[in-house]
Amino acid sequence: MSTAQYVPDILSPEFAADPYQAYRVMRESAPLIWHEATRSYIVSRYEDVERVFKDRDGEFTTDNYAWQIEPVHGRTILQLSGREHAVRRALVAPAFRGGDLRERFLPVIERNSRELIDAFRNKGSADLVADYATRFPVAVIADMLGLDKADHPRFHRWYTSVIAFLGNLSGDPEVIAAGERTRTEFAEYMLPVIRERRENLGDDLLSTLCAAEVDGVRMSDEDIKAFCSLLLAAGGETSDKAIAGIFANLLRHPEQLAAVRADRDLIPRAFAETLRHSPPVHMIMRQTATKVTVSGGTIPPGATVTCLIGAANRDENRYRDPDRFDIFRDDLTATTAFSAAADHLAFALGRHFCVGALLAKAEVEIGVGQLLDAMPDMRLADGSDPVERGVFTRGPQSVPVTFTPVTA
Repeated sequence: MSTAQYVPDILSPEFAADPYQAYRVMRESAPLIWHEATRSYIVSRYEDVERVFKDRDGEFTTDNYAWQIEPVHGRTILQLSGREHAVRRALVAPAFRGGDLRERFLPVIERNSRELIDAFRNKGSADLVADYATRFPVAVIADMLGLDKADHPRFHRWYTSVIAFLGNLSGDPEVIAAGERTRTEFAEYMLPVIRERRENLGDDLLSTLCAAEVDGVRMSDEDIKAFCSLLLAAGGETSDKAIAGIFANLLRHPEQLAAVRADRDLIPRAFAETLRHSPPVHMIMRQTATKVTVSGGTIPPGATVTCLIGAANRDENRYRDPDRFDIFRDDLTATTAFSAAADHLAFALGRHFCVGALLAKAEVEIGVGQLLDAMPDMRLADGSDPVERGVFTRGPQSVPVTFTPVTA
């Protein structure tokens, strides 16, 4: 088996500055690495990460979430398997599919996007991260759940703390404590709201979750609280980084930006290519149920496997010229990019494929379209270069743009 000496350590500043170079070396010469600090086996090739996610033979579980996610969210759908998982997913999934999503939540998405854009549309400049991307998805989710808009700053603080906990690969005790505090604070906030909503059902998503029943099974208050916590963190962090990433990529490729501006049907392609080229989540962990052989060696049963999505999505054996951002590439299928048949790995695959993928797609299509309408000549502010930051999740910290305000 290959050892970690061939590549920068995933906890090193060198890796954080540019993981893509390290990913290339891993795929070529160290496709399986034992990483002592995180006590995990790292896989980086597309074929291996795809196999772990699809898990056709029951070799990989999500048992790792008992220590990785449960301390901040409580027990979520991600930890479940078999019938228990199928029933829980059937309880929550309908709200995130076609009809429900279109009829109930598209107006929510459109309204929240417009309100944010209205705050800067006449200014001639904006930071697409601070002014829009970090606010939009969490505002949409809170609105969908029927929560108080005045509490949005708390939601943002909570999901930032949760994501820091999940990405705390070095085991920083302060990050652990903040994550555990967030679980307590969120429960204290959310459980009374859930109890009140059960007594007064409305047409919001929280009421839907309270009333949902499949085969005689209903979600407990704790189930609903854990799902809402997961939804805020997963939906907030990933969509905010995806939107920032789309614009960072398009603004660096003006001819592709011009194409998307002229043909809004290209927005899903730009989203799909961003998910492949610069995914918001760079690593997802699983646990082996049995001894497994992958590229580069074997992994024992009961081991944590760190799947490098950011590496697999740029595997030269899967994509031509993989480091190039190209919304017109013909080896990425945009039509299936937001389903479990996706050929990028940013939403995972298999039974734990991201339940919110179509919500993210709707947010991006509406948000990107409205931003392009408000800023038709949008360009990067002079001297700015949207630098990606992060290891577990990754995206531009700032995307400053200038534009000529559009007169109504």
